[in-house]
Amino acid sequence: MNQFNYDLAVAYRIYPKVSTSCGSHPPIFREDKLKLSELCLTSFKNSLGGLRVKLWVTLNACPVEYEEMIRRVWGSEDLILLRFPGVSMSVTLGEAARILREQNDAEIVYFSDDDYFYLPGQFRLAVDFLKQNPDADFVAPYESSDFYTADLHNMRFEKKEYGGKEWISCISTTHTFLTRRSVLIEIRRLYLDMFRSWWCRGNKGPFDLAFWMALTKKRVFNPVKFIQWSLTRRWFWAGSILIAWNDCWRQILFSRRYTLWSPHPAIGTHMMAGLESPGIDWQKEFQRQIGSIEPEARKN
Repeated sequence: MNQFNYDLAVAYRIYPKVSTSCGSHPPIFREDKLKLSELCLTSFKNSLGGLRVKLWVTLNACPVEYEEMIRRVWGSEDLILLRFPGVSMSVTLGEAARILREQNDAEIVYFSDDDYFYLPGQFRLAVDFLKQNPDADFVAPYESSDFYTADLHNMRFEKKEYGGKEWISCISTTHTFLTRRSVLIEIRRLYLDMFRSWWCRGNKGPFDLAFWMALTKKRVFNPVKFIQWSLTRRWFWAGSILIAWNDCWRQILFSRRYTLWSPHPAIGTHMMAGLESPGIDWQKEFQRQIGSIEPEARKN
């Protein structure tokens, strides 16, 4: 039996440009990615609640100021910095997957991007939920508001109560999630197939949703929804079904169904204005943690 030295292994991707995906902008520091990255990384550290964490940070075309910020926030212990000269997102995602598969430091692993903000002391709940529920394969700390408004998610879901939160089995999330190293090894071929197809499309097209549809096997066996979404021009949803079948048909037909869980209220949020996890005053939470950063910055 493996004796791991850490509770969690994390691949944390940082890119120095502000994301404007979905036509949105960050709800704070929308013109300053360095400050946004510092706030998010600080919030992640504050959320860990005593977990022992080994952190790999992929720095994609980042100026030296980002390395200085990371060392100031995290320290040098349990930290590995990996520098990339400006490569596509698929390259850093593929490297993150390789690192988390091959490392022997922790069984629980986490993919994270630099634009996620976390509530203090709550991330441990996600790790503990995964440990206490063998039927849970993936956990997303972010709860999309789309879960309550979009037809994509309008279906029956399993629910669990744990740690004062309601955990819901959902169809999809972003590429920021927890899982087990053993699960990541199981889906290695799926990952490679998805990235190979993604590269062939020039890194364009729906990736996350098709990936999750294939894993959770939700919506991929519903031709009625495919026709409905095609007729109503919900191209992203309909297209994701096609990509899931084209790239991941072996997983859909022959591999087991995986479960993805998200907590309500959320543990964190994607930093996209209008897309924040529901039910939490995020501006208040941002200001609370900004207040703890500024005195430390003045000391340095």
